[in-house]
Amino acid sequence: MKDKEKSKRSYYCGQITSTQIGEVVTVKGWVQRRRDHGGLIFVDLRDRTGIVQLVFNPEENKDIHSEAHSLRSEFVLSIRGEVLARPKETENPDLKTGMVEVKVSELEILNRSEVPPFLIEDDTDAGEDIRLKHRYLDLRRPKLLANFVLRHKVSMAAREYFSSEGFLEVETPMLTKSTPEGARDYLVPSRLNPAHFYALPQSPQIFKQILMVSGFDKYFQIVKCFRDEDLRADRQPEFTQIDAEMSFVDADDVMECMEGLIKNIFKKALDTEVENFPRITYAEAMRRYGLDAPDTRFGLELKDLTSIVADSGFKVFADIATKGGKIAAINAKGCATYSRKDLDDLTALAGTYGGKGLAWVKLNEEKDGDGGWQSPIAKFLSDKEKADIASKLDATVGDLLLFSADTTSVVNTVLGRVRLELGKRLDLIPKEGFNFVWVTDFPLLEYDAEARRHIAIHHPFTAPLDEDMDKLDSAPSEVRSKAYDLVLNGVEIGGGSIRIHTKELQAKLFEKLGISDEEASERFGFLLEALSYGTPPHGGVAFGLDRIVAIMTGSESIRDVIAFPKTQKAYCPMSEAPSVVDKKQMDELFLRTMKKSKE
Repeated sequence: MKDKEKSKRSYYCGQITSTQIGEVVTVKGWVQRRRDHGGLIFVDLRDRTGIVQLVFNPEENKDIHSEAHSLRSEFVLSIRGEVLARPKETENPDLKTGMVEVKVSELEILNRSEVPPFLIEDDTDAGEDIRLKHRYLDLRRPKLLANFVLRHKVSMAAREYFSSEGFLEVETPMLTKSTPEGARDYLVPSRLNPAHFYALPQSPQIFKQILMVSGFDKYFQIVKCFRDEDLRADRQPEFTQIDAEMSFVDADDVMECMEGLIKNIFKKALDTEVENFPRITYAEAMRRYGLDAPDTRFGLELKDLTSIVADSGFKVFADIATKGGKIAAINAKGCATYSRKDLDDLTALAGTYGGKGLAWVKLNEEKDGDGGWQSPIAKFLSDKEKADIASKLDATVGDLLLFSADTTSVVNTVLGRVRLELGKRLDLIPKEGFNFVWVTDFPLLEYDAEARRHIAIHHPFTAPLDEDMDKLDSAPSEVRSKAYDLVLNGVEIGGGSIRIHTKELQAKLFEKLGISDEEASERFGFLLEALSYGTPPHGGVAFGLDRIVAIMTGSESIRDVIAFPKTQKAYCPMSEAPSVVDKKQMDELFLRTMKKSKE
């Protein structure tokens, strides 16, 4: 294929349909598979748009047909040929290009390939470790490619929406100051400033507030963030946020604006209309669902039984109620047939979230006056207590009641997680659809017994609710904040707050957090100084782009929507990062390594 014009690609593989019948086309791509029918040779050629079938006929060109025998999976080809309608009975209506084939008249092998370590197809059985090692091959799989096509659409839809709403896209620094609060910072040594370090940003939080001080009014950014923390399916050491901040707004303004963003993203990327964004307070979410990112697509809600069993003959319940703890339960409808193993599995699950056990009651048909209550704790409960519990839980014959008794925090977490597990086991969670809910009025602070001080629930720049300001001194743990999270299908996809915009209130909150004036000046001095120069009321939000795309694509892990992700040990099997650097580099940075002590 020597003619330069002829060798230029005229169509992508997935673009060749019946419209092109009779045309002579040039296409390029990778060999998906080769089929030799004892005369004709068929090759499926793949690029990012799809697959087109090539046919090599020995009666048309023996030399090219002979060369086609050498083609193997993942060879890179450039071919030229005429588009023909496929013979009847060989058409594939499930394929966009399934009504046509290209009769090859010119073939150029642009590159050969080693035998891939796994099949380049969606149903590969290769483990994630080998796929991440050869990520460049993994990304050729159509399913993963489709994930990144959708991710691109999401990013474009976000930029389009923000621009139409008058936001300015502004980049904030990657090398900034360490302000440890929450997760560990990734530190970068400075060669020009020995013994000093930059930190990679956990978020652009302080800088986007500085932009509001600067009068930019509306800012957004699609930005990389970094946190040195233990990983799981929905976390990575580096991740991407859709970040936004607005001036002269309240919480309603921010939430309504961001609902418009989400609507635009789902419409442009998935052609899906999303309309409902109900709101629920943090207190209600914890009371009904046990978690601050509630999955509201199904029932099995928690019921507080503390007042019913406070004077119970069951000592565990009575003692916990006396100590100010909580006793609650959920009703697993129709699960009285659960085996001992089923109950042990649920109890073990409760244990992983701090539960000391999981009491249970099976409601069977009544016999011999036992009321139908089958449970080790039944004999300790009075008839009235049983009746009140059954009424509160709407319990009937065939149901399984599951109880947790501990501190309010432990009970909510345990039953919240057990609820989700039962939702999966009982197939109560819809497979389709997108369910959004705003969670509002989070606590501003919580007491950390180990640190013996209050810590911020979100971050130390979150403003308290106006009506709770008088509690900052008398009852700081009861103060609610102007914070809000957006939850999608039981996953927090983003959160934000109205910020503190006066130096005096910010200093007071630092005081409640046990941060001295000196420490505040050292860690946040430039923000505190900026707040003294006429800062407008402002607030914003940050959405996890990776999480949103993972949910939109039905991916089990955000690793499937990040081009080059790390493992749970923050390691890249492909590039083998992190790695040891040579001594010269270490000397330039005035660093040395220490041998890990033997345990």
